[in-house]
Amino acid sequence: MAVARTIAATRQALMSGKTSSVELVSEAFAEIEKEGGEGEIIFVRTFKNSAITQAAASDAMRKMGVPQGPLAGIPISIKDLFDIEGEPTTAGSAVLAESAERAKRDAVVIQRLRAAGAIFLGHTNMTEFAYSGLGINPHFGTPLNVWDKEVGRVPGGSSSGAALSVAGNMAIAAIGSDTGGSVRIPAAFNRLYGFKPTTGRHPMGGVFPLSSSLDTVGPLARSMSCCRVIDHVMAGDAIPEPNLRSMVGVRFGILETIALDGLDMDVAGAFVRALEALSKGGARLERIKVDAIRNFQEIGRLGSIGGPEAYHIHRSLIATKGQQIDPRVLTRIEAAAGISAADYIEMLALQKEMVEKTHLATRNYDAILMPTVAMVPPEIAPLLESDALYAEANAKALRNTALVNVLGRPAATVPVGDANAAPVGLMIVGEHGADAMVQDIAESIDLCINPASD
Repeated sequence: MAVARTIAATRQALMSGKTSSVELVSEAFAEIEKEGGEGEIIFVRTFKNSAITQAAASDAMRKMGVPQGPLAGIPISIKDLFDIEGEPTTAGSAVLAESAERAKRDAVVIQRLRAAGAIFLGHTNMTEFAYSGLGINPHFGTPLNVWDKEVGRVPGGSSSGAALSVAGNMAIAAIGSDTGGSVRIPAAFNRLYGFKPTTGRHPMGGVFPLSSSLDTVGPLARSMSCCRVIDHVMAGDAIPEPNLRSMVGVRFGILETIALDGLDMDVAGAFVRALEALSKGGARLERIKVDAIRNFQEIGRLGSIGGPEAYHIHRSLIATKGQQIDPRVLTRIEAAAGISAADYIEMLALQKEMVEKTHLATRNYDAILMPTVAMVPPEIAPLLESDALYAEANAKALRNTALVNVLGRPAATVPVGDANAAPVGLMIVGEHGADAMVQDIAESIDLCINPASD
């Protein structure tokens, strides 16, 4: 039987006997394999046999009363960046798919998810090497955003398949990565919840890298409580009870510097209405400008911190098989070849100053709020026809989220606005290390502005 698509509701249905893990996994694969559906694009490979075997074992232990972990029997999808023992990891790349060896062991966060009882459905599609915020992949196809499939809009990236596996009812939750917004952008573009942790919170062993300075991993799901559970499992922490709160007296800083520039009308409207709801609920909203945030633009003028790090990873592959890489990705990686060591060091100095001075400006707020993405999901076709339009859209999609990655802070995205309108996300940003607090505030905000949500 179908159950509500959250971890809490699914666990309750499993414990009460209203469903079983085998039934959940079978329903997931029925959706993935549906004729005329997008399952073959959303997943680059599936683990059907092992998923059903693991689900049956979970059901048997449940019947015997054997204690299991907080994700026992829950089917989730895994982005094609994470090593799964016995499976290849190809990072959305046809070049890597040609020669990828099967992983000898799970990535560390995958080990923790497995120990918590999660059932892995398969590896999901993504932008090649995780290097774009739009989610286009010429090798394995581009899954369509759920909002407007007739027109055909980008799913958001780079964790495109992760978002669509959840939005398309193929998984209860998904694991993605976030170096410049790759969890939060597709979550916002598909009316989902997503969480990016403080940089360094989760071990990155067994995760295909993009930028050693900026890489993080995070969940996408249908509730912030789902994200909370998965985040703490991956961090190796006990799952805390949520500390939900009234909005009365909660102090939010509304970042004006860069974050509100050039918003699409739909985004601006949904953002303002969300702020109005929070104010009506008793929150204190203060518009703030932080001059140090301008360092983000200076870093962009010099290149990007992640660019040289990505070039270091991929330069040998580019030299031998560059013609087989998505040209939109290749162009961005190759651009970093010209960044000098002096400029890279200067970017790190600008980042350090930005982190320190922004903390001084925002430390007395409960959280900082901004739109997750400055625009609604653009149409795919025009982007494929124009490299300039693609570059412009990609930069706009990444701007607000990447700013937070440079700060190294935790951030959540919560869907706001009419469920039938263009998808818009509200981003809640905390201080460094305040991951649980961000989750609490994000869930409390969600209850205030989306009171009917599950």
